[in-house]
Amino acid sequence: MRPSARTLTLSAVSVIAVLILSAILWVIFAGSVDHLQTTFNPKSDNAIKIHDLYKLVWILAGIVMAAVLAITLAFSLIFRERPGGKAASHIHGNPKLEVMWTLIPVIIGVLIVIPSIKVIAETTGDAPDGAIEIVATGHQWWFEFEYPDEGLVTANELHIPVGRTVNIELRSVDVIHSFWVPQLAGKVDMVPGHNNKLWFTPDTPGEYYGQCAEFCGTSHANMRFRVVVDTEADYAKWVMAQTADAQPAVSNLAQAGEGIATTLCAACHAIRGTGAVGIIGPDLTHVGSRKLIASGIIDNDTEGLTEWLTNPPEVKPGSKMPNLNLNSEQIEQIVAYLQGLQ
Repeated sequence: MRPSARTLTLSAVSVIAVLILSAILWVIFAGSVDHLQTTFNPKSDNAIKIHDLYKLVWILAGIVMAAVLAITLAFSLIFRERPGGKAASHIHGNPKLEVMWTLIPVIIGVLIVIPSIKVIAETTGDAPDGAIEIVATGHQWWFEFEYPDEGLVTANELHIPVGRTVNIELRSVDVIHSFWVPQLAGKVDMVPGHNNKLWFTPDTPGEYYGQCAEFCGTSHANMRFRVVVDTEADYAKWVMAQTADAQPAVSNLAQAGEGIATTLCAACHAIRGTGAVGIIGPDLTHVGSRKLIASGIIDNDTEGLTEWLTNPPEVKPGSKMPNLNLNSEQIEQIVAYLQGLQ
């Protein structure tokens, strides 16, 4: 039977609804370009390649959608039921049409598969010679960053120079985590006993937000970090500062805090140049120079440090750092010392 007027109306409404929905989605995606964890504003070579591949898929998918909607609407208009029209006839197959609608999807699939394989090969192969080597280790629930060639270790804040390739080895010491910085690199899992890797070359200085993208326990949502892309000069200064041992506290308040931090905290944290050599928690040698603490969820200021030291498990559920039941005076002293660890 030929399509009725009602069928025509439904087809037209469906087409209009799809077009409106597509427009809404486009507005949403366009508005997310400046989001802190957007994938629509890539800032590294490999992120640009992945983004270009996405655009190709979107364009091809858009062409298919537009063609299907146009044909659906056109057929609804041309072959709609009319008063006194001819009765519908049954047609058994059409070899030309069948070959055509088989070849078109195959061609589209090839146009997607070939660039995809090329991008995968280019972004997952070995890093170029001369890349900066970094080891990123996932813990419940924080990130540790080690620079073997520079001999320094830091946590939750990864510094790299603009225009230089970084080759990151991904490890985990407990459960499966995932390393993801949307504007710089695609997500790659950190698997216990199986080291993965990723590499990229950042092209724009700035701060980029990353996080664990694999559910890893109670505070998975609180496992975040930042990548700071420095100029070459700023990166060199940062490395020089980070490789130095911690300086002794100067003020009486900070000296009292040093006494507490290098004894009470020494079993879990390291502070180079002191007796604190723990490896369970983040290295605190230069914790005062970081912008955030607690794996990127609290500002590294007096208020933030005080909140964290008062009751870590309350701030970060499941935190491996226990509530040490410090009094307000002890917290004030430790905060003064930690802020001096620049």
